[in-house]
Amino acid sequence: MISAVHVPDEFDEKPRLLAFLCENDAYPALDRAALARRRISPWFRVIPVRCLGSVNVVWINKALDSGFDGILLVGCKSGDDYQCHFIHGSQLMGTRADNIKEKLTQMALETERVRIEELAIDEYDRLAAIMNEFSEEIEGIGMNPFKGF
Repeated sequence: MISAVHVPDEFDEKPRLLAFLCENDAYPALDRAALARRRISPWFRVIPVRCLGSVNVVWINKALDSGFDGILLVGCKSGDDYQCHFIHGSQLMGTRADNIKEKLTQMALETERVRIEELAIDEYDRLAAIMNEFSEEIEGIGMNPFKGF
């Protein structure tokens, strides 16, 4: 799906953002945010995933190579009131976060280009705020210097 997502031309739309959303909480929260008419940055392209734990460093690298300036990963909440439908998916992504940061550092990219969040399905207002904040943050950081390499 990463290859199939249209990446806008660098002069048409900035920043170019990709969101991987858990299909059990984050993706329905996005739908609820839209139904509640919350403003969400139009710069996002969204890919629903079965579980955030399935996203790996290779996918992140592929998205950055495709020209995306920032990647937002949103999954189910973890902790005492664990909501992940795949039991340890969000926890697994927490472990992979270090691998992702290490890969970004190796690529000489800002670690802020990838952000990981957890939320419940009823936190659609928070999701809209997260997406808009991330959009502004990546706009401040600037374009991905590795587009097309």
